Amino acid sequence: MAAQQLLLLLPLPLPSRTFSKPLPSLPIPLPALRLSFSAYAARRRDLLRSLRCGMRRSDLVADLELAKDKQWQGRRPNGIFWILLLNVGIYVADHLFQIEHIKAMYLYHAFPSWFQFVTSTFCHANWNHLSSNLFFVYIFGKLVEEEEGSFALWMSYILTGAGSNLISWLVLPTSSVSLGASGAVFGLFTISVLVKMSWDWRKILEVLILGQFVVDKVMEAARATTVTGHSLQVNNIAHLSGALIGAALVFLINRIPFPSDGDSSKSSKDTREKRS
Repeated sequence: MAAQQLLLLLPLPLPSRTFSKPLPSLPIPLPALRLSFSAYAARRRDLLRSLRCGMRRSDLVADLELAKDKQWQGRRPNGIFWILLLNVGIYVADHLFQIEHIKAMYLYHAFPSWFQFVTSTFCHANWNHLSSNLFFVYIFGKLVEEEEGSFALWMSYILTGAGSNLISWLVLPTSSVSLGASGAVFGLFTISVLVKMSWDWRKILEVLILGQFVVDKVMEAARATTVTGHSLQVNNIAHLSGALIGAALVFLINRIPFPSDGDSSKSSKDTREKRS
């Protein structure tokens, strides 16, 4: 009863006259709405297009940089540094640690072993002998590796060094002991010159002008040491023979016929036709 009395005592809400009529809508023309929507859509398309172009451009730049890095890594000379490290390591083991087995790598003309014709090209008598030879090995070996690759560099170094030791063993007395890399130095020098040289008169003039200076410096610094008795002598036979062997290698390689790209594609096409 108390609740019912309370409800009866509350005044009833009167109808409001302020909002008795419906609110009028704002007068926005339809062409304006279409114009604003089309501008927004165009703005959105431009933004998406710019983002896509930016992503494509950034991806293209990244791909170009990656291809450039791969190309540089492929052309980066590594073989020459391994040759230098091998020469320095053998010198340290021979003269600093004084490992007796290194002496067996020298070329003893009285009773040579087959491997000594190669291993003696990595041995040196003293620091001046090592530093002068490695300077020219680095210069000419890097040129050969940049033109022909690491495998060609190693083969050129070994064949010219071993060939010059073989000729020295045939010519010099049996009491001699040969060691040094200057046979390989002169071989790499000849190969680097002949590989880059063409029959252009400018190249020939350049070789004639600079060739005498380079040969004189190489003859002064790059020494192939021959121990005769208890004295150290310069082995000029190794210098000359290394240069001649390097020239012979270039001549023989140029005489080998290599298939061109057109011939290889034609042969592959013929094989496909035969299989079909």
